[in-house]
Formats: sequence, C-alpha cells, structure tokens
Amino acid sequence: MSKTSIQPALITAVLPDSIAAEVGFEAGDRLVSINGESPRDLIDYQFLCADECLTLEVLDAAGRLHQVEIEKDYDADLGLEFETALFDGLIQCNNHCPFCFIDQKPPGLRPSLYLKDDDYRLSFLYGSYLTLTNVLPSEWERIETLRLSPLYVSVHATRPEVRIQLLQNPRAGQILDQLRWFQERRLQIHAQVVVCPGINDGSVLEQTLVELAQFYPFEVPTVISVAVVPVGLTRFRPPDDDLKPVDTADAVATIRQVQDLQTQFQQALGTTFAWLADEWFLMANQPLPAANYYEDYPQIDNGVGSIRQFLQQFDQVAQQLPSRLATPKQLTWVVGNAVEQAFQPILNRLNQVQGLRVTLVPLRSDYWGQTMTVTGLLTGQDILQGLQEKPLGDALLLPSLMLKYGTTQFLDDMTVAQLSAALNIPIVPIQGGAENLVQACLSQ
Repeated sequence: MSKTSIQPALITAVLPDSIAAEVGFEAGDRLVSINGESPRDLIDYQFLCADECLTLEVLDAAGRLHQVEIEKDYDADLGLEFETALFDGLIQCNNHCPFCFIDQKPPGLRPSLYLKDDDYRLSFLYGSYLTLTNVLPSEWERIETLRLSPLYVSVHATRPEVRIQLLQNPRAGQILDQLRWFQERRLQIHAQVVVCPGINDGSVLEQTLVELAQFYPFEVPTVISVAVVPVGLTRFRPPDDDLKPVDTADAVATIRQVQDLQTQFQQALGTTFAWLADEWFLMANQPLPAANYYEDYPQIDNGVGSIRQFLQQFDQVAQQLPSRLATPKQLTWVVGNAVEQAFQPILNRLNQVQGLRVTLVPLRSDYWGQTMTVTGLLTGQDILQGLQEKPLGDALLLPSLMLKYGTTQFLDDMTVAQLSAALNIPIVPIQGGAENLVQACLSQ
C-alpha cells in the first residue's frame, strides 16, 4: 500500500455562477484547508464544506496564501472541481491476482495504466471495486464513522482457501468476517465474482452466491447485489498462471447454473440478487434477457444489462428518426465483435432511413490477443489494422468508452487525431447512450 502526505488540492475548474466563482476562485488555485483542517480527499472536502460558515486557506497560482471567508446555506455546493478525488495519494493494491487486467498489459504505456488501486474512497465515490485486503484499522473506523456505504467489493469466492489462491494474499480468507462487520454496522456493499474456469466456478461459485445471499434478508441488506463476470485474459498475462479463458461451453454451463440459483433467490428473497454480465450471453450465443430481468440495473457499470439498456434507449429515440436525409451520408460504426449480433436490430433500423447508410464493423482485438472482444477494449491499433484500405464513407463512429475518460487516448496510447490521420477520415466519438448515436447519424 502506498500513500503520500496530504497535498493542497489543485482546482481544475470553477463552475459558472457558483459560490466559488463569486468569491473569485480560479483554475490553478490550490485548496489548503477548510476551517483549519486539510482535506485528504473529496469525501473530507464534501463533509467539511457542509457547514454554513467556512474559512478556506488557498494558494493561488503564483504561490501566495489567501484566507477566504464564506457564508452559505448548509450543504450548498461551492462549485469547485479538482484534479483528483484523492489529495493524499492512492491506496494501491498489494494482491497478486493472476487475472488482474493491470498485470496483463504490455510495457511502455502511460504510467497511469499501471496503477493498481484498492481504495475504498474511489469505491464509495465512483463504484470501483476493491478487495478489502488493503484497508487499515484506521480506515475501517473512517468507513464506519462517515457511513461510507455502499462500497463495491470483489469477492470472487467466499471459500477462504480459494479466495486466498485467487488474490494470492493470506488476508483474503477473511471476507465472510468482513461482511459480518458491514452487517453489524448496517452498511452495504455490491459484490462481484470474476469467474475463472476450474478455480471458482461450479460448486465454488454456487457456495459463493448462496453464502452472499445470506447477507441479503435483513432490514438493511448487507449485500445488495452480485455481478457474475467472466474472466478476461490477454496475451500479455504471466505465462505461469493456471488460468484458462472462458469458452462457449463454460458460458452455457454458468448461465444455466446461475439462472437456477436466481429462481431460488426470487422465491426466497424477492429479487434476482445475482446477475450475469452481458458477456456470458454473447459468448454462449444466447439472446440477452428481457429488460425486467435486470430490475433497477444495480450492476450496470459492471456490464450487467448495459446492452439491453442501450437497445431500449435506441427503441425510444428511433421513433424520432426521419424517413429520409436531405443529404445522403455513409458512416462506419466500429464496435467489439462481442456485440455484433446484439446490435443488428439497431443497424437495420438506422438503414431504413433513406439516404443513410451505416456499416457496422465488428472487430476483435489482436492487440490483446482476444478472439471475442468487448467494445471498450478495442485499441487504436486494432481499429487501424481492421479498417485499413476499407471504404469507410464520410465519417467513423467510435463509442467513447474506448477512450480514457476525459481524453482522446485509446488504451494503447494512440489518440483519435492520430487514428483519424492514419485512416484519412473524420472520427466522431459517441458519448453515452443511444441518443448520441442517432444524433451523430443525422447531423449534417
């Protein structure tokens, strides 16, 4: 675990018409303290800023220290955005999971791609998964004091020896005791299980889901939901691991097993409780479940129901599609080959618009060495290799989930501009849902 001392928090943006803008904050200022306390992260900042009377110490871009007095309504937001949510450094992971995607990357990429976080604060703020093996006693106390709930926990297996094997950390076997700690304090978690064939599938998977379900039937459920996710492997993984990729037979067997348990959970708990990631159905060549299967989509950020939700969104916005375009347009839409069949209804509906021709190009990632690839893992090199010397039409549509958040960089560090120049075609990154896809197709 690596932590640095608390640093003044760099302000990267000041929202227009906000309290901070009225006071005179500017991007480049650094927040030192609030009412005499130095916030260690965004959680502290939000907690300390809830008061009505604030005294802020601020370093301006020239390094001059200022004291700012603010009176405001309780809980009113100041309107500041920061470079990072963590002002005292990232709590890094000291597990050695053989399936960790960070360890399955080639050398030479940007340094941020090799940071292995196991930070409960990012879990609380953004829904990233942690293992709980790196939480110090003082941090457990902080979780309880600040009521940081829900957290998102990578369980993988409740059988101690199996979880220790998967995380390669002797502390990993304490997971059930840790869940009881959450239960006693009426705090909640969402869980995930990354299924590695031959290790934590079959009877181990059944035991894990059944034992996690025992933490649901309380006035305040401890474990709210579980995502069952297939392991993702790349050609860069360590050569001496015991992992094997999920194949079609594994996917079919896992779907059948989990669906049997889901029926039991519905009867006993009134909820599906454990959900299968979309990839299982794609790999098994089975149709995706209906929308009501996902209830309120508690695990959508983990790839559970994201395709079904996208299809639903498209059905709604497709009602506004015109019968024809005034100016004909030909577009190429790039996706991972895992979703090729799932997106055919969208493609067919778009191409019913007279004058619009959208060509779907499903690609696999030779960069990662995968035969079945989800869209978010496609790299610039994959796209360049897959599209070179092909007629691409007027523009290339790329889902923005291929890109590092807030940038135009792919996972291999190629940029959208570089790819556009290499293919000699404009590229339109598609942000978010189906509405933006339709807008990109219709814009002139």
